[in-house]
Amino acid sequence: MKELLLSFALFLHRSAQYKAVKAFAKTLLFDTNNPYKRYFDLTIIFLVISSVLILIYEVKNPVPAWLDNYDIYVVSFIFAVEYLLRLWVHNDLSEMMIKEYNDAKFLGREFSLYTVLKKGLVAKLKYMVTPSAIVDLLAILPAYRPLRILRVFILFRVFKLLRYTKSIKQFVDVLVNKKFELLTLLFLLLFIVLTSGIAIYILEADKNSNIHTLFDGIYWAIVTISTVGYGDISPVTDVGRAISILIIVSGIAMISFVTSVIVSAFSERLNELKEYRIIEQMNKSKSFMLICGYGQMTKMFFRQQRQPLEHYVIMDTDPTRVEAAKKDGYIAIHEDASSHKTLSRFDAEYCDVTILCLTSSDVENIYITLNAKSISKSIKVIARVNDPETIDKFKYAGADEVLLPNLVANTMIYTAIRQPTMYKAIHAILTGKSIA
Repeated sequence: MKELLLSFALFLHRSAQYKAVKAFAKTLLFDTNNPYKRYFDLTIIFLVISSVLILIYEVKNPVPAWLDNYDIYVVSFIFAVEYLLRLWVHNDLSEMMIKEYNDAKFLGREFSLYTVLKKGLVAKLKYMVTPSAIVDLLAILPAYRPLRILRVFILFRVFKLLRYTKSIKQFVDVLVNKKFELLTLLFLLLFIVLTSGIAIYILEADKNSNIHTLFDGIYWAIVTISTVGYGDISPVTDVGRAISILIIVSGIAMISFVTSVIVSAFSERLNELKEYRIIEQMNKSKSFMLICGYGQMTKMFFRQQRQPLEHYVIMDTDPTRVEAAKKDGYIAIHEDASSHKTLSRFDAEYCDVTILCLTSSDVENIYITLNAKSISKSIKVIARVNDPETIDKFKYAGADEVLLPNLVANTMIYTAIRQPTMYKAIHAILTGKSIA
């Protein structure tokens, strides 16, 4: 059995087709740069909305058989396939098996199939109990129509929109970043609700005809602290009214605190969200240019452009220069272009990317070049070189072209001093102006 599984794992390891299919499935589910992911997301959103609309329609209307079959078989089948794909690409048991076998062979110890299977299956089980995986599983259950109660689980399909709707996902991410503050307010809210509900139940259970159980007291506390006030339950004693005043004031304060926390969270991530949108727009174009650094070289580059660039973005680590670029009317983001993580956010696989390294530091320009070429050899890198002695280092790093502004400027100054007539001629050629 062990040899059979190991042979099968080795077969999958060597199969280029298997790896290609798994890589495609993984990018389709998780990689926003995949050109097909947008259509896949829209399909899932359509299935979710259509299944919920069918549930609403069938409350008071008979559903046609074809529509019922669509909801039972087509929607549930696609959701089941999606769930299994996510479970499949979460980790790779065959790769884990090959790695464990090679480690055991190298270290001279016995290969343990149980250890590999346990580690791989535990990782999959941990994924299965995550909130998103549970929602995906519950979204499949409505296929079992004999149990009518399971049809309520169709509503869980709405939660799948959290994954496939970017705006909702970004909103949830913002709330997650303020998890500590929101949980603190939640516990305070629960304390106030429970205390007020118990108090009103003890004080008015025998005097108020609308309060019969503790649940009635909790219900009244929630309705009151939310400032909704249905009026179906109202305190009849002076102490009960005093509690109502306190809980209403607490509710207003809680709403204000929650609002301020959410607003501050969005304010902190506003620039990040804008930069995310810019990068997303760049990746949708067939070709674009990344300009690293905003200084005199970058300004001269834009002034020399006869036609404005359509797809470009300026990146700089200095917030002051980023704001200056924005004020000058250019698209700029506050990012470190020498970081591999930053450059990998741009889609070099499906787009034609050109990088202009125009920072004042040769070291930083070399790092940008190295990271760009490590991501994709197809990225064209044009780098600024301040010290001519470092040209070979730029070539080794993979720069396609180099610019020598300091050397050119020194040569022009020298020519202007020693041979002013020649300087005027060269300047006229470069600027297109007549010397007559």
